Amino acid sequence: MSLMSDITAAAAAPGGGVLFRAACPDCRARIELSAEALRLAIGGSRRTTFYSFTCPECGTPVRKPAGERIVELLTGGGVRTLRLTV
Repeated sequence: MSLMSDITAAAAAPGGGVLFRAACPDCRARIELSAEALRLAIGGSRRTTFYSFTCPECGTPVRKPAGERIVELLTGGGVRTLRLTV
């Protein structure tokens, strides 16, 4: 699985939360993010379902598509979710 296109659950964070591994497409840093650092938007289609975060290394806002597996991973890990409706 490529860190450039997917996010993975890394390990338990201090305090019992989950850390997620991701990569910044701008600076290519491989980073670990807490659930609080990520946002998930679930829309009515694959094009409108995505996760986002700000790279802690370079400050770039990152937005990537989230398929069903990613949605399950992030919601199961406590990532705040916004449901987009028409």
